[in-house]
Amino acid sequence: MPVSKVLYEKRGEVAWITINRPEVKNAVDVETHELLSAAFADFRDDPELRVAVLRGSGETFTAGADLKTHAPEWQTVGPMVGRERIEDGLSGITRGPLSRIAKPIIASIDGWCLGHGIELAMACDLRICSDRAKFGTFEVRRGMHSADGGIVRLVNTCGVGFAMEMVLTGEHVSAQRAYAANMVNRVVPHERLAEETELLLRQILRCDQAAIESAKETVLEIVGRPLHDQLRVEAMWGYALCGGNTTVQARSQQFFDKTDQGRAGETATPLNGLA
Repeated sequence: MPVSKVLYEKRGEVAWITINRPEVKNAVDVETHELLSAAFADFRDDPELRVAVLRGSGETFTAGADLKTHAPEWQTVGPMVGRERIEDGLSGITRGPLSRIAKPIIASIDGWCLGHGIELAMACDLRICSDRAKFGTFEVRRGMHSADGGIVRLVNTCGVGFAMEMVLTGEHVSAQRAYAANMVNRVVPHERLAEETELLLRQILRCDQAAIESAKETVLEIVGRPLHDQLRVEAMWGYALCGGNTTVQARSQQFFDKTDQGRAGETATPLNGLA
């Protein structure tokens, strides 16, 4: 039986999504795109799942789009293909309805993260990488550039200067340089990537799910708006959550009793382990 190009596993409240083409450095072909889209749609729709982790099998996150399958297609579809695919981002979460999933998605990155891999990672909400990860947008070397959010999210997250360097030189940057540019949230020793990813998961899962989803939706909603509009959107989402979330009183009481998970300081408490 052939092995699936995407492994999708549900462990308790966590969806683990693994690009599984190590023989081609987890390059994303059309089938992999379809499988990733289906996995993210299921994650969105399953009420038992609270957070997802995207990773690559072996020692690479992904080398990007598989040019053996995509490049010939791109040369024959014509200039209208961009309009036709506006609501269908490559790999699901880069554009269209799946890019607005309210649940958190973590990219756990090891090794090379190239081309479409940048687009996938930047479409996630948090990025944690090993100290040997490397990031690059090599498409300009092949006569192309990002079309599924790579340029947009690099500019929005890292700024024009860093984005320009990446997309104009076609050179890679180290994990440490990516961290300095806000491209990744954490850089950890290679041998601790799995452990630190699970710690990040526990930190998210201790929080109230309604609050997490409202906070993420607020961030997505305010990006690009003027300050006055941003403040209004935040107030609408925040006060609606406070007034409608039935867990606020119970969670506040845990805070008063100093029993809530993951406290720091004199009344420290542990984080629960994963299921």
